Amino acid sequence: MRANAMKRSLHYNRLLDAPSQPKSSSLATLSVRDTLNILINSAETKNIQLGKIIHAYIITSNPFSSYQVIENNALLNLYAKCGQLSLVQSLFDSMHKRNVVSWCSLMSAYFHNGYVSKVLELFMEVFRVDDVRPNKYVLSVVLSCCSEGRRVVEGLQCHGYVLKSGLEFHQYVKNGLLRMYLMCSLVGDAMKVLDYVPGSDAFTYNSVLKGLLDYGYINRALVVLRRMMDECLEWDNVTYVSVFGICAKSGDLKLGMQVHGRLVESGVEIDLFLGSAMIDMYGKCGQLSTAREIFEALNDQNVVSWTALLAAYLQNESFEETLELFLEMEVRGVVPNEYTYAVLLNSCAGLSALGCGNSLHAQVQKMGYTDHVIVGIALINMYSKSGHIEAASIVFANMIHRDSITWNSMISAYAHHGHGKEALNLFYNMLALEEKPNSITFVGVLSACGHLGLVDEGFYYLYKLMRDKGIEPELEHYTCILALLCNAGRLEEAENFMRTTKTNWDIVAWRTLLNACYVHRNYTLGKRVAESVLQMNPDDVGTFVLLSNMHAKAKRWDGIVKIRKLMRERNIKKEPGMSWTQIRTSTHIFVSDDNMHPDTAEIHEKIRDLLAEIKPLGYTPDISCALHDVDEEQKESSLRYHSEKLAIAYALLKTPPGAPIHVIKNLRMCDDCHSAVKLIAKVTKRVIVVRDINRFHSFRDGYCSCADYW
Repeated sequence: MRANAMKRSLHYNRLLDAPSQPKSSSLATLSVRDTLNILINSAETKNIQLGKIIHAYIITSNPFSSYQVIENNALLNLYAKCGQLSLVQSLFDSMHKRNVVSWCSLMSAYFHNGYVSKVLELFMEVFRVDDVRPNKYVLSVVLSCCSEGRRVVEGLQCHGYVLKSGLEFHQYVKNGLLRMYLMCSLVGDAMKVLDYVPGSDAFTYNSVLKGLLDYGYINRALVVLRRMMDECLEWDNVTYVSVFGICAKSGDLKLGMQVHGRLVESGVEIDLFLGSAMIDMYGKCGQLSTAREIFEALNDQNVVSWTALLAAYLQNESFEETLELFLEMEVRGVVPNEYTYAVLLNSCAGLSALGCGNSLHAQVQKMGYTDHVIVGIALINMYSKSGHIEAASIVFANMIHRDSITWNSMISAYAHHGHGKEALNLFYNMLALEEKPNSITFVGVLSACGHLGLVDEGFYYLYKLMRDKGIEPELEHYTCILALLCNAGRLEEAENFMRTTKTNWDIVAWRTLLNACYVHRNYTLGKRVAESVLQMNPDDVGTFVLLSNMHAKAKRWDGIVKIRKLMRERNIKKEPGMSWTQIRTSTHIFVSDDNMHPDTAEIHEKIRDLLAEIKPLGYTPDISCALHDVDEEQKESSLRYHSEKLAIAYALLKTPPGAPIHVIKNLRMCDDCHSAVKLIAKVTKRVIVVRDINRFHSFRDGYCSCADYW
């Protein structure tokens, strides 16, 4: 259609530029129909130069006074489609006679230029100034403005006018109402429109499916999909994209494969967006090989399809493979966009690969993507999970645009690093800026209260502020309160809280209480809690390890023997302690008593020197951490070369003075290493960040960010 318009436009250009006769005589031969056709074609091809010539001709000749409104409306349409908003308004103001088409053209011009409020003002004027009754096209534009601007009140008023005027049965108006309600999160009202207003086409269903998908109403989307199938409406590419999205979010591989089969039978061409939706669906359903096959079969492998494939690997925690795929993407000459970088940065976060993350951050700055919200959130996540909370804070401070996810990411990052005061201050700033908190926000806030021991404040946020904000507490919030009581040492209250709160406590919550029993040495309660955990999961290795540690602290060696026997009978194996640190581009992995590293002798000597240096500061080996009934000298020797000590010693040897040290450990950091590293950070004047299975420990000047509770 656009090609035909271009041909007609060229024809009219040749007519006007014909050398055999003066331009004025060429124009004089134009009929009213020709004039309107030229203006329509000029609008479709955005040929404003030709349109202005016709406009000048109309002004100078004006022989068709009876068609003045029609011609002016065509000119309004031309200038609107060419983005000439000032000309549209000027022409509209000069019109002596206007009709509903004139107003619709003006409103459309403002809408397409982003002036939502102006359109709504014009909608009120149309009744007063020209006494014009808006038609279905005007209402479609106004409803679109209410959708884009999330104008609920105006949208409801517009719906009232629609009902009074009887225009709700027009397809444009019905679709506009559906989009307005969905964009304003009024899903119930949208479903009423769908149910009670007859005449739904494929576009209607596509709009509803996409809206429900965007806002996470998967079950309702499945109901609408079934209704669409019952009405035997033909699916197009947009339908398939939405349906694959529903399968992806619900994790329904079976339905996704059925839809894939229908797609193959229908003969619908798999374009870029449809292929990317299929890759996303198979990726989220854990079928990476199928996602890769679909990707390889695509004719057009551009940045969209590449990013979809990278995201599929990220969602399956194949972080290294994600980064390797990116190298292949670069070799093929595909330039990454902001979404690609977000995926890559989140992969670095999963690996705590700070060096790779820094390199990607430099690329992001070079490409000019630092102002994109999705990239900013990924940078905060990467730096936070890599132990560099200061860098995450700088990224947040420099962000021009922030949404609720951005605030939540930074609040959670502070809380996870033990910076409770900073997390709460950020939350207060969020409220002051009238940014609406959600369920995830309060998980970070309650975690921050836990680190600070603010029991009363935590209960206030849970029972008062959350409900004031219309947020119902969920399991995650109750677990944060449980951790808060545990951190404060109020274990009996914590147990009573679990017994009296009506929620389905999971194994994470019970293990939180069990860990608190270990930290506060309440072994009687700890045994009861351990029984509850093992009833839920008889093979939970973490519970067996904590029980062993409790018996070791109490010097109950017979208890340790019983636990080990039980673990052998159930074929449960404790994961060996491992720590790793990144030096430049290389990652060095250590296990306890490691002697396989090429620099083992130097590392062991460094540890001996460090322990000798911190002993005058009060360090004594915490032999209660040893799980064997041997003499004290052997216990001290077994503690000396724990994996985190080896990694820290190596980093001290290979990094310049004053440089921060980052270590990752796969298990809970032991008490002895925790005490030692606090003093090592003091004597070496280093910041040492250790990420264990529970949390981040930021050691500096003899203190840890966890306040000795983890």
